[in-house]
Amino acid sequence: MTVTIVGSQLGDEGKGRVVDLLGEPADVVVRYQGGDNAGHTVVDGDTKYKLSLVPSGAIRGKVGLLGNGVVINPRTFFDEVDGLREQGLDPTVKMAKRAHVIMPYHRAIDGIEEAAKADSDLEAGTTGRGIGPTYEDKAGRRGIRIGDLLDSTVLRERLEYVMPHKRALYEEVYGGDPGAAFDIEALFEEFSEFGERIRSEGLAVDVGTYLEDRIAAGDRVMLEGAQGTSLDIDHGIYPYVTSSNPTAGYASTGSGLGVTEVGQGSVIGVIKAYLSRVGTGPLPTELDGDLAEYIREEGGEYGTVTGRPRRVGHLDMPMLRTATRANGFTDIAINHLDVLAGLDEVKVGHAYEHDGETRDTMPATTERWGECEPVYRTFEGWSDVDWEAVAATGFKALPEPAKEYVSYIEAELGVPAVALGLGPARETAIVREDPWA
Repeated sequence: MTVTIVGSQLGDEGKGRVVDLLGEPADVVVRYQGGDNAGHTVVDGDTKYKLSLVPSGAIRGKVGLLGNGVVINPRTFFDEVDGLREQGLDPTVKMAKRAHVIMPYHRAIDGIEEAAKADSDLEAGTTGRGIGPTYEDKAGRRGIRIGDLLDSTVLRERLEYVMPHKRALYEEVYGGDPGAAFDIEALFEEFSEFGERIRSEGLAVDVGTYLEDRIAAGDRVMLEGAQGTSLDIDHGIYPYVTSSNPTAGYASTGSGLGVTEVGQGSVIGVIKAYLSRVGTGPLPTELDGDLAEYIREEGGEYGTVTGRPRRVGHLDMPMLRTATRANGFTDIAINHLDVLAGLDEVKVGHAYEHDGETRDTMPATTERWGECEPVYRTFEGWSDVDWEAVAATGFKALPEPAKEYVSYIEAELGVPAVALGLGPARETAIVREDPWA
């Protein structure tokens, strides 16, 4: 059995929290795309775990698996695993042999490319971690995979093949001065050592077969996406997107499980009760001034990976309707309801006006989306309360206006809210239905 967790907006919706909250029955938690830019924060008591690569379920003692659709920086991977061990955890995390490796030259190229775009409107606001250039090499058949690190002959062949291309790009196109990130001998030595550690600790697996065997044995698998639907390279606000597919369809491709296997389970869209994002590009319901600052401070809207202040806006229902269609959500989880507490009124971008017509979903192109004007619907605000006490009692204890807000979202999307986040801790959440049942 599977449950898939997908971001429904522009990332930062609190997916890691939902994985942690609903993942207790799971035996394996799988990341199926993205890299060390996930920015998932999990709070357990007084301890906060910030995860950029390791699947969130590893905090609960589940087997964490990085699927073939993920791009993996071994430096980050081992730093993160070793850091969790220093915090008293002993995570079991494995990685797909088919997953591609983020090399130091990918990070160098990522940084110099973003710098070149800084004065244009094409800056994507990447984390600078080399994820996009790694996916480019994957598509260009120049990539290095985890399995290649286990074979020194193959690793050297791959490095000698790709390096002339990388050096030429860095030097001749961008005018950079290549350093150690482009040194074949240094890279061969370092990544051969990573390969030896991966081999000695038994970390590399044939991910599809591994998951098939676990499911056949009766285990439960949670599939965890990073970023959000509107950042999907095919279905998002291109070019202000990530370099992979966060949408639910890629849970199959990025894990090696068949679409029928994934499709038989729940697909939960995670929603933030308002909107936020890092980076440039249109944002029709964007806020500024005092209200934006209030939400940013109350919600801690600063990037987990980058530390950059996030842009914030009213909830965008056309975006959510589009995400529901693209992913086939069976359920939703709504986070950060507590952040909106204390406001006199709460607005929602219910629809768009564009070229004299009303639209309920997003246009196919980002340029047209940027021309849309939101049509707002206003709700009564709700007071700040003891959210832990509310969570302990359940949905009936929510302030009435907050209930109306949740019911409105459910009605518009046609799917139930199985979980509500009222704060960062596990104790400040309401689980209304069990997606594993």
